[in-house]
Amino acid sequence: MQVTETLNEGLKRGYAITITAAEIEAKVNEKLAEAQPEVEMKGFRKGKVPMALLKKQFGPRIMGEVMQESVDGAMSKHFEDSGDRPAMQPDVKMTNENWKEGDDVNVEMSYEKLPEIPEVDLSKIELEKLVVKSDDAAVEEALGNLAETAQDFKDRKKGSKAKDGDQVVMDFVGKVDGEAFEGGSAEDYPLVLGSNSFIPGFEDQLVGVKEGEEKAVTVSFPEDYQAEHLAGKEAVFDCTIKAVKEPKAAEINDELAKKFGAEDLAALKGQIAERLEAEYAGAARAVMKRGLLDALDKAVSFDLPPSLVDAEAGQIAHQLWHEENPDVQGHDHPEVTPTDEHKTLAERRVRLGLLLAELGQKAEIEVTDAEMSQAVMNQARQYPGQERQFFEFVQQNPQMQQQLRAPLFEDKVVDHVFDKATVTEKEISKDDLQKAVEALEDE
Repeated sequence: MQVTETLNEGLKRGYAITITAAEIEAKVNEKLAEAQPEVEMKGFRKGKVPMALLKKQFGPRIMGEVMQESVDGAMSKHFEDSGDRPAMQPDVKMTNENWKEGDDVNVEMSYEKLPEIPEVDLSKIELEKLVVKSDDAAVEEALGNLAETAQDFKDRKKGSKAKDGDQVVMDFVGKVDGEAFEGGSAEDYPLVLGSNSFIPGFEDQLVGVKEGEEKAVTVSFPEDYQAEHLAGKEAVFDCTIKAVKEPKAAEINDELAKKFGAEDLAALKGQIAERLEAEYAGAARAVMKRGLLDALDKAVSFDLPPSLVDAEAGQIAHQLWHEENPDVQGHDHPEVTPTDEHKTLAERRVRLGLLLAELGQKAEIEVTDAEMSQAVMNQARQYPGQERQFFEFVQQNPQMQQQLRAPLFEDKVVDHVFDKATVTEKEISKDDLQKAVEALEDE
C-alpha cells in the first residue's frame, strides 16, 4: 500500500492511496482459506471444495469486502500515523472507475484536519461572580404574587355591576332552535369574566349584570367546534345571575402556605428564599459563563476548518430566518445566504467549541450514564403520555443522544474552568442582576 500526499494547505489535506492488486488477492485468498473448512457444496464433502471453485463462486463478493476493508484500514492507519483528526467525514472516492480484477485500487482522500489547540493558562483567566441575596422584601414580593395566583372572590355590594375579572355565579340553560341541548346547562356555575373559558362573546355580554338579574346571551358556536352538531350554530343561553363577586388576593397566612404544600408560612418563606437564591445563582452563572467565553475567545487564536465554519454560519442564518418568519415550517422556503455577521458569529462558536472540547478531553471530563438518563427524563416530561416512545427514540438515534450530551459536556467543562480560574465575588441587587441578564439577551 502506498500513501502519497497531494494537498497540504492550511488545514486541508489530500492523499492518493494505492492498494496493489497483489495485496487484494492475498487477502481474498486468506478469507477463502478461512472459510473453506465450513463450506458445503453439492458433489463435495464439507471442507473439501477446491479453492478454484470457491474463488469462482464467492470471489466477487469477497473481493468487494476486501477492497472496502483495505480502504478503511488504509484510512485508519493514516490517521493513527499522522495524528490528524478530520473535522468532518473525509471525502473518499475511487479514481480508476474502469477497475477490473488484477488492477491496483487507486483512491483519493481529502479532508480538513482539526487544528492544534494552543495551551491556555486557566489560572490567569479573571472572572467576576455576581452574588444576590434573597432579602425579606424579595420574599414578601414573591409571597404577594403567590397570593394573587391563589386569589379568592368575595361578594360585591348588593346591586353592583359585574366587571371584567369578576366572578359571576349563575344558572344557565343553552338552547339551539328553541331546544335545550346536552351539556348546555349548569347550576351555580362560577365563571370568571375575561377568562375566555366559554364560547367567544359569551363572557363579554355578562359584563354589567347584577345579582338576581336574568340575561339572555346569544352566541354562535365556532365552525370548528368539537361537537359537530353544534358547530356554526347560533345558541341562546338563559342565565340567572345568583352572585357577583370581586377578586380578592388570598391572605398571606399558614392556610396559604398549606395550599402550596408547605407546613406553615415560615416554611413557605424558607422555600421561597431558597428558590430565589437558586434563580439568582442560575442567572449569575449565565453571566459569568458569558464572561468566561469572552475571555477564552480573546485568549486563543488558531486556524478554523472552513467546512465547520460554513456549516455553523448556515445553521445560524437558517435559525434566524425562521425566527423572523415563524409561520414558515420546514425547509420549503427560499435559500438563506449567511451574511458576514453570521460568519463572524460562526467563527466564534466553532473556535470556542473546539477549545472547550480540547479542555474537556485533557481534563478527562465525561458525561456519565446517570447524567444522560436524567437529561432524557427531563426531555421526556415534555411529552406526557409518550415518555416510553421518547426513551426508545433516543436509544435508537445517536444524533439525538449527541444533542443531549453536548450541553451537559459543555457545562461540565465550564464548571471545570470556573474552578481553575481566578474568581472574585461581587454582591449586587437583583435589579442589577436582571440588567446584566438582559444585556446578554441584547447581544
